[in-house]
Amino acid sequence: MEYSIEVENLSKVYKLYDKPSDRLKEALSPVKKCYHKDFYALRDLNFKIKPGETVGFVGKNGSGKSTLLKLLTEVLTPTEGSLKINGKVSALLELGAGFNNEYTGMENIYLNGTIMGYSREEMDKRVDDIVKFADIGEYINQPVKTYSSGMFVRLAFAVAINVEPDILIVDEALAVGDVRFQLKCMDKFLEFKEKGITILYVSHDINSIKRFCTRAIWINEGHLEADGDVDLITDKYLDYLKMLDAQSEEKDDAKDNTGNDVAKSVAEGERDLESTVEIAEVVSLKIMNSRGEETEEIEHGEKVSLTLTYYVNDTTIKNPVVGIALLRLDNLYVCGLNTLLDKVDVPWEKGYNSVTLTYDSFNLVGGGYYFDVAVYDQTASVPFDYRTKYREVFVKMGYIAEGIEILPHKWS
Repeated sequence: MEYSIEVENLSKVYKLYDKPSDRLKEALSPVKKCYHKDFYALRDLNFKIKPGETVGFVGKNGSGKSTLLKLLTEVLTPTEGSLKINGKVSALLELGAGFNNEYTGMENIYLNGTIMGYSREEMDKRVDDIVKFADIGEYINQPVKTYSSGMFVRLAFAVAINVEPDILIVDEALAVGDVRFQLKCMDKFLEFKEKGITILYVSHDINSIKRFCTRAIWINEGHLEADGDVDLITDKYLDYLKMLDAQSEEKDDAKDNTGNDVAKSVAEGERDLESTVEIAEVVSLKIMNSRGEETEEIEHGEKVSLTLTYYVNDTTIKNPVVGIALLRLDNLYVCGLNTLLDKVDVPWEKGYNSVTLTYDSFNLVGGGYYFDVAVYDQTASVPFDYRTKYREVFVKMGYIAEGIEILPHKWS
């Protein structure tokens, strides 16, 4: 079987010098005296990626992910080991890194095509799609140095995404520009997935990796920590981060982070939603107890229903998603649910719509919590409206257990 990417015993070593003069001393030393220390940004990586796989890469900052991506895009060369890539690579890394500010947008399209190995004739076939996707009007014929940051990013993304690569590398670059442009980016990304293009997806948003990928590779301090099923690997990685956070809190003597105010929902009043809402907007969240009464206090274990009302102004959106997340007042993420994960269609008519989420038994221990609410695109990645700390709720409970949640149980 021919793989899209084959990495064998791959390492990248940097020479670290205590002071600049040591570099010169080492270069001129007649006995080849060593003045540097070797730093392994990557050490002995081994993995293979099949054609059509969407693989998520996780790892904390400084773990070596960026170095690996630069090796895969041939920005860097390996110190040790081998790297085999079968097919053309397009990378959404440092958008516009190959642009010349003195050139026009159109000239930069052809320049980047040349850098990526496409002939002028091949770029002639793609240029109309790139210009249409970027949607920056007559500025396409103006020098890039005259662009706003938004126009620059739109053009850079359009160039990178419209060249039909065999392998696409995405590094935290899907959420660029305004909401409309983000939707176009996400549609293109999903189109690539459906076409079976190999995708390497790097993000600190673990939920997006769970949504898009079926396999995950965890890079930790330069070595391959784990490789396998996306849910298993990402959950292990999150546990590792939690452990690091706990250790950090112990060192900091449990710094008090309880001073964050929990925002109340904002009443819409007489605002003209039709003229002010672009796509959709959250209007209200009602919390109802088991007796059908609106409340901000919940008895432990009772049935609770949340009704989220939102206003829709653009009914052309495909398969929209509604999400509700529950967090403790110290920002501990307790439970996040959305209609994409639960495979539920939500109403999406012009004007006011609502959806109700019911918890059969609210088994959290006593104390304060709050809800985040959001309305998203079909991938639950592009928020049309996201309200954090939208409504607060208090759970009343006697001293019957400890922890976060009381699981159904019996002694025998």
